[in-house]
Amino acid sequence: MSDSIYDISLKTIDSREINLEEFKDKPLLIVNTASACGFTPQYEGLEALQKEYGDRGLVILGFPCNQFGKQEPGSEGEIVTFCQKNYGVTFQMFSKVDVNGSQTHPLFEKLKEAAPGLAGTKKIKWNFTKFLVAPGGETVTRFAPATKPEALREPIEKLL
Repeated sequence: MSDSIYDISLKTIDSREINLEEFKDKPLLIVNTASACGFTPQYEGLEALQKEYGDRGLVILGFPCNQFGKQEPGSEGEIVTFCQKNYGVTFQMFSKVDVNGSQTHPLFEKLKEAAPGLAGTKKIKWNFTKFLVAPGGETVTRFAPATKPEALREPIEKLL
């Protein structure tokens, strides 16, 4: 496994392959998402951050995950439709991933290693756990699912 998140290849929700290398000089906000979760309205806040900071370099990356209460059961097409219809999501969404367990996506392995949760746990506890990655990837900060996107303005500002 590479030491850098920028070597990881990802499949977008519309089946394109991209590499995080293209975002190396930008701050990243990486979120595991779900369409049927109590935190799902955070899509609205994430989209507001996209609109507010996207032109200044912030890149938001959403990763649907069905591991928590089976709250993301839909197909990728259904997820796209839901996100666009209900929240006007324009930030990049990816194919469904696992964020815990034996099938954990390599990106989330790296993020959990770089920014453990409470008491040093690496496990992601629920949907809408957020990882803010500084340009260059040196600093990764984890935010709990209950942390609303609007609470991330100050940490984002520091990276822009």
